[in-house]
Amino acid sequence: MLSALQVVTIVSVGLLVGVELAVALVLNRILDALPEDAGQLGRAHGGRMLGAAMPVWYIGSLILVVIWAVADWGDDGTGLVIASGALLILSVIMSLLLLVPINNRSKKWTPENRPADWKEQGKRWDRLHYVRVAIIVGAFALLPAALV
Repeated sequence: MLSALQVVTIVSVGLLVGVELAVALVLNRILDALPEDAGQLGRAHGGRMLGAAMPVWYIGSLILVVIWAVADWGDDGTGLVIASGALLILSVIMSLLLLVPINNRSKKWTPENRPADWKEQGKRWDRLHYVRVAIIVGAFALLPAALV
């Protein structure tokens, strides 16, 4: 049973990392290269779509990591699982305090109502997102390492 939990947890966090990497390295670059207002409209739509799905995924992954740590308490790799959980907690706190406020504003923007600094706010979100991605990559890497 513990092995199944470990696999599900690693897959969940790994897919989370994959989606966030795709947003950072592919999707946002594609949207930024689109002509005229299409990129901004695409980012707003993505903010609404992913803004609804990602909180569940982050919290669900964190819950799986916590269950793994509790179920495997005292094993050699438990410290790495706890460290992974701490990084996921950091990513959630960072998201709530820094990224979500920008996302909540930008997902409502249209070419008619966006603020003058909309591009700067998007770039700030991107920079913060790169940091968050690095944090969750670290969290992900610790999980299979805990099995070794």
